[in-house]
Amino acid sequence: MERKPVIVGGGPAGLSAAIELASHGVDSLLLEEASRLGGVVYRGPLRDGVELDYLGERYCANMRALHGAFDAIAARVDIRLNTRVIGGNAEQLFALTPQERTQRIPYSHLLLSVGCHERSVPFPGWTLPGVIMLGGLQLQIKSGVVKPLGRTVLAGTGPLLPLVACQLRKAGVEVVGVYEASAFSRLAKEAVALLNQPQLFLDGLSMLAYLKRHGVPFHFGWGVIEGHGDDELRAVTVAPYNADWTADHSRAQRLPAQTLASGYGFLPRTQLTQQMGLAHGYDEDGCLKPDIDDWQRGSLDRIHLAGDVGGLKGGEAAMLTGRIAALSMLRQLNVLDDAAALRRRDELSKDLAAVLRFRAGINRFTRRGMGQLALPRTDTVICRCEHVTRQDIDTALGQGVNDLISLKMRTRVSMGDCQGKMCVGYCSDRLREHTGKHDVGWIRPRFPLDPLPFSAFSALDAQQTEEI
Repeated sequence: MERKPVIVGGGPAGLSAAIELASHGVDSLLLEEASRLGGVVYRGPLRDGVELDYLGERYCANMRALHGAFDAIAARVDIRLNTRVIGGNAEQLFALTPQERTQRIPYSHLLLSVGCHERSVPFPGWTLPGVIMLGGLQLQIKSGVVKPLGRTVLAGTGPLLPLVACQLRKAGVEVVGVYEASAFSRLAKEAVALLNQPQLFLDGLSMLAYLKRHGVPFHFGWGVIEGHGDDELRAVTVAPYNADWTADHSRAQRLPAQTLASGYGFLPRTQLTQQMGLAHGYDEDGCLKPDIDDWQRGSLDRIHLAGDVGGLKGGEAAMLTGRIAALSMLRQLNVLDDAAALRRRDELSKDLAAVLRFRAGINRFTRRGMGQLALPRTDTVICRCEHVTRQDIDTALGQGVNDLISLKMRTRVSMGDCQGKMCVGYCSDRLREHTGKHDVGWIRPRFPLDPLPFSAFSALDAQQTEEI
């Protein structure tokens, strides 16, 4: 198979990289696990003819612009949808095709723009039907597939909260309350940083004004403490949070609700970057992320990273980092000389710097408090795959466990199908709180990264036989 630049992930970063490569006459191969391009941010409706007016005019214009720019160069891109990368090394990737066959995909250069996944925050009732991640709920309404059932409560932190609340209200959903864990005073302190992106800052203020005008309560310094129900969610209990996000149970309020969307941040998707042997470090929030230089290169020269896999920065930063990664590949391919590539990179880096200053303000405002770790009761499930409870984790810590790998061996956290995506945030935070250490390790990914159907193994056997 011919070796060419390969892009994993068809979101803003991946599409922007493909556009930059194609504009200089370089073909690429784009692997996307979903049925449509655009990523979680700009994938659009799953059915033709669905209107998404409730998402906002600016969002729809940005989505059309990105897809339009990509459509103009799509002839230079080998697009493979519904293709899931299940592993890789310094020479090739391994993917599961739509036909459920495993396939080796060699590359000359590689861009990993695989994004992030939501940080789970366990609390009593978080596994009830009707409790959903905030990003997952937004993806549903963006796709035009389904709207949440009945009275809906949003709880979490960050700019996604007011955005989703407005989108739900415009879509006709009954939003009974929005609960932002951080205090308003913390947001006010970041006004200067947020003005690095004045349009986004004004958009945020407009969203809060829209919610107030339509009678949707927005509470700063409040968060979820429990979901109630037997077979499904019936009510939600919220309470004031202090600066460390410790809930004041004496002031708790119980709200009838059929849907609770919980969104307390995201984690970079590092399963593939770890498996490929790239160097990683820990950010100030304690999560693992790959090392990246000014050209968006990882620790292996021909492997680049862009978008939220390198730390949470948002859609605009994803497009900029995707273009910078493409410039680096064009430079390595001798399509651009060093001076031309550097000049263009510096232009993009100036725009990126403003985005990062804005994002730094958001990160300080939404800085998580460890008090939230006390929400689960002893019988609250932490690892849903292996049904590991808080009591199991407490017992392990009491027995001297002080790193994630030891906790995994002692309790079986992360040994299920999701390989720790649901529980790693809580477990890492508990260990850092318990030990006082910043580095407590991380969950090591296994091959394959996702479960495979049995048909894939038979297809691989047939493929190997043919090669022999």
